[in-house]
Amino acid sequence: MSGRKASVRRDTLETQISVELNLDGSGKTEFATGVPFLEHMLEQIARHGMVDLVVHAKGDTHIDDHHTVEDIGITLGQALHQALGDKKGIRRYGHAYVPLDEALSRVVIDFSGRPGLSYHVSYPRARIGNFDVDLVLEFFQGLVNHALATVHIDNLRGNNAHHIAETVFKAFGRALRMAAEADPRMAGITPSTKGSL
Repeated sequence: MSGRKASVRRDTLETQISVELNLDGSGKTEFATGVPFLEHMLEQIARHGMVDLVVHAKGDTHIDDHHTVEDIGITLGQALHQALGDKKGIRRYGHAYVPLDEALSRVVIDFSGRPGLSYHVSYPRARIGNFDVDLVLEFFQGLVNHALATVHIDNLRGNNAHHIAETVFKAFGRALRMAAEADPRMAGITPSTKGSL
């Protein structure tokens, strides 16, 4: 399983996004998005997922961060789908529990070929710095729709909004790493009784 890389560009009237992804990386990152908190969260995905990730974005952040965050999720989802290819030999399923002090979140991923998001996260406040916490859902909705993945995200406890968000992104990275990694017993085999994903 070599060459699991993708480069995707998305241009709309609201945003211009480019994403480069290497699923077999070492956690290297390069970001220029205009949304600092999202960059901090993307770094969690890359570092804990052991993927290399470059994200450049220009968006209408003078209005708010919504379009930029959502479109980065969409473009990263497209990159994941592209980099996974036919999905032969991968584990397909991944899960992770991640704590950060009082907060604990769980993420479960299935690269099923069917988009679906079950998101159960509540935040004690509406913003983390200038970042609207509603945009975490928008990011992951865009990602799963275009990665064609089923993802369950649950915050189990926590009272610090930053900690809650960070456990979600770290757990996503760990679950991604597990689901996308090669399973030596499945070499060359599609992990589905249907024969395709």
